[in-house]
Amino acid sequence: MLEGLTKRFTDIVAGLRGGKINEATIKETGREIRRALLEADAALPVVKDFEKRVREKALGSTVIEGVDAGQMLTKIVQDELTDLMGPVDHEFSWRSGGPTVVLLSGLQGSGKTTTCAKLALYLRDRKKRKPMMVAADLQRPAAIEQLKVLGQQIGVPVFHEAGMTPPEVCAAAVEEAKKLKCDVILLDTAGRLHVDEELMGELKQISSMTSPDEVFFVCDAMTGQDAVKSADAFSQSLPLTGVILTKLDGDARGGAALSIKAITGKPIKFVGVGEQLDRLDEFHPDRMASRILGMGDVVSLVDRAQQVIDEDEQAEMQEKMLAAKFDLEDFLSQLRQIKKMGSLKDLLGHLPGIGGRVDELDVKGDELQVVESVIQSMTAKERQRPEIINTSRRRRIAAGAGRKIEEVTGLLRQFKQMQGMMEQMKKHQGLFGKMKGMREMKDALAADGGQLPGGGLPPGMLPPALGGDSSRGPGGPGKKREGPSLDERRKKRKMERQRRKNSRRK
Repeated sequence: MLEGLTKRFTDIVAGLRGGKINEATIKETGREIRRALLEADAALPVVKDFEKRVREKALGSTVIEGVDAGQMLTKIVQDELTDLMGPVDHEFSWRSGGPTVVLLSGLQGSGKTTTCAKLALYLRDRKKRKPMMVAADLQRPAAIEQLKVLGQQIGVPVFHEAGMTPPEVCAAAVEEAKKLKCDVILLDTAGRLHVDEELMGELKQISSMTSPDEVFFVCDAMTGQDAVKSADAFSQSLPLTGVILTKLDGDARGGAALSIKAITGKPIKFVGVGEQLDRLDEFHPDRMASRILGMGDVVSLVDRAQQVIDEDEQAEMQEKMLAAKFDLEDFLSQLRQIKKMGSLKDLLGHLPGIGGRVDELDVKGDELQVVESVIQSMTAKERQRPEIINTSRRRRIAAGAGRKIEEVTGLLRQFKQMQGMMEQMKKHQGLFGKMKGMREMKDALAADGGQLPGGGLPPGMLPPALGGDSSRGPGGPGKKREGPSLDERRKKRKMERQRRKNSRRK
């Protein structure tokens, strides 16, 4: 998500690290920020205003002792990005008498029909509502059937009547929703390849006949400035209350996310971040700003885990880990839960220090499937007792999974290392037994600005290719770990062993 923009901002900040704030530094940084935003296809007026505000804030800021230019400007840019995309607003104007009507508008191909199903699932599972979807798109032949299929997949009713105009279908749906006791109606309206009078006239008529409580503009984040222009045109004809950005997990440059609120004045309510119907996230500008600057978004990651992972099952799994009774069967179960959260590349993108540098990792996106196929090729006994897997068994497992024997060996080696870590955890149950649940972890992270303790990943968690270094502490690249170096510690341990050996001889 927005990897290109994240990498540019990360590089800008890295170039400032250790320097001092002065007018020349701010001027050069402003130019770099302007280039980065224009390359991300952000609207020119938004870019100019953003650069101006960052420059004015930086020049007027008080230099704090011990804070370098990189840290200070990062904070300024983060605050301005949050303000540019904010505020946080993903609430609905619920109607007290009768069903709440939500009208989805947008151009053809923006993903309205899929978003309609995603929103219905979100409202049912997370808001405990009873939604009904309305197939009012008569321009695209397959739109009605597509919505019906999606409705069957998620168990949400779909209304459509043949022989009616789209406004008549929407008006009839309101009455049908009352009979079915549905409290939310989602109107999937028609789109065009471009804005025209016929489309706007139809939408105005639907709006007049149904009096929608929410009017969302659904736009494709990959279209950049075009999405912003379309949103502006729709906002002039309809009483828009918010925007839903789709396909933000694709090759989105970020221009739409950065510009659409500033141009239209309408908040971004939700973002689509995957093809699966459960991949509709509430939009948090502060978390998005944090990701753009390469600081990760652990709060959203925990939030997603909270939605897809059963806490009771996790508690049982934690007990197994603490007792060092975790086998490959349990590992496979955990792997399947992780897969529900999204691709490995997307999950890594949420971690501090990686962000826009995910593309530098050798992540193909199918790593989890490879591990799953290898474990599935094992017998139940082999999963429970991986130590019995000899060379002939490895050959059979590799052939069954369609993988190389080296991949099977590598998986078993990594699992053995993980078991060793669990043995260490078992010795410190007093510490690990106090681990917080996902809900408490999310609240704690949110209270701490969404950052991991120390502001990033622990030393050694970041690969050397991404700047990881055993001599660098949690303060980030360039900040040396306090105390003796690795060579000095090794030399000291060697001298201590020799001293004990000499003592025993005496």
